[in-house]
Amino acid sequence: MKRLLVLNGPNLNLLGKREPGIYGHGTLDDAVKLARETATEKGIEVDEYQSNHEGELIDAIQQAEGKYEGIIFNPAAYTHTSIGLRDAISAIEVPVVEVHISNVHQRESFRHHSMLAPVCQGQIVGFGLLGYRLAALALIESLEGRR
Repeated sequence: MKRLLVLNGPNLNLLGKREPGIYGHGTLDDAVKLARETATEKGIEVDEYQSNHEGELIDAIQQAEGKYEGIIFNPAAYTHTSIGLRDAISAIEVPVVEVHISNVHQRESFRHHSMLAPVCQGQIVGFGLLGYRLAALALIESLEGRR
């Protein structure tokens, strides 16, 4: 059975409460549900993991090899600072799609640069929780050789 990992970084456990003017009222469970529904339609299972700790996210990425066909990753604030996450993504063969709920390019200038985008298969920003569905579709299409 093919599997995807939905991986979420710091403070995403607070979705629905944290800055709803930027992130909306949907929860992390809502985001994962969108990815899961999309993947399930194609017979693909989805696991999820969220951590506020950079090292735990690195461990999850390293452990993905041979276990998952793709990773949907919202690294949150670590997007702009983590060389460790970048190196972990570079070290595996599993494709990673970076997702951000808000359009980071319309926000503070420090959010405009992603340390991870150059080593990810793609980046989806600004579509709210729908970005998780879009990332699942992109990975599935890629797995099916349609991309």
